Amino acid sequence: MKLAKIPVEEASETIPRLMKLDVVNRNAKISKGNGCRLVPILDERIQDVIDMGYEITEGDAHSRERTPPQERIRKDLSDLPEDVLDALPNRWEYVGDIVIIRLDANAEPYKKRIGETYAYELGMSTVCVDRGGVTGEFRHPDMEILFGDRTESVRLENGILYDLDVTKVMFASGNVDERERMKMLDCTGETVVDMFAGIGYFTLPIAKYANPSKVIACEKNPESYEFLVKNISLNEVEDVVTPVLSDNRDLDFGEHFADRILMGYVQITSEFIPKALEMIKKGGIIHYHDTFYINEYKEKVKESFDRYCPGGYEILGIREVKSFAPSVSHYVADVRIL
Repeated sequence: MKLAKIPVEEASETIPRLMKLDVVNRNAKISKGNGCRLVPILDERIQDVIDMGYEITEGDAHSRERTPPQERIRKDLSDLPEDVLDALPNRWEYVGDIVIIRLDANAEPYKKRIGETYAYELGMSTVCVDRGGVTGEFRHPDMEILFGDRTESVRLENGILYDLDVTKVMFASGNVDERERMKMLDCTGETVVDMFAGIGYFTLPIAKYANPSKVIACEKNPESYEFLVKNISLNEVEDVVTPVLSDNRDLDFGEHFADRILMGYVQITSEFIPKALEMIKKGGIIHYHDTFYINEYKEKVKESFDRYCPGGYEILGIREVKSFAPSVSHYVADVRIL
């Protein structure tokens, strides 16, 4: 297979660019060697990559996949205590060339070596350990770097590029199906408001694939907003998306102008329903996210809208997004305002 040799220091910018140009063979694995990321290139696009100034080499992009990485990692660390080996994470999350793992308390004394091993065997530049989710109003992730020093990279998911710093902003991988659902909506000609845009989790798939006329993406956290602006450019949807750095309750685009509103927050989302109702048109749809006990989510969604919109709505459907805590799940309700 033909592989482009991309210097590691250029990888975070160049690989997303190559993906945008559709020159990368996405069915093959990007690997690492001799200070370069080895990117599999489609045969018909090889000359395009050469013209960009990158060397092409011959290689097997799948050679390291013949033995599962979990087996290779355990073999490399086989001298560690058995209880540590048994607790090594067998699943992880990628953000570009950064990998995020969870670590058992038994493994703490060996964490640096574990980080180095995961980096080598997975071909990653940085390994971080997730210390327990997110905290505060801006939902800052609690991350510790085990290996490497670069914490910003680009994640490719369902055709969308998400640039983020894993130590500054969260990326909820469990919401992937909902992001894909937003991509599949028909929003032709609609004005959409994303009240909790973050780095563009739902804004980007809608803007790029659902054909809206306009998306107003509001984000209060300056760090998330910085990446939102980057991602709007990275995905080439500047002509569709208007980013706004603000508390969404201060949005001033008039009344009843939105065809669709995204409320992708949890736990206190109901506090923002009055603002959503101020912006939504009659007949418009609100995608309302929140967390509920699994045996009462239908009643709680109805209770939230009864309080502010008695009788003037229709619940089109409720979906579980992901588990949130014991007996609690994150749900999204599609609510049409009458």
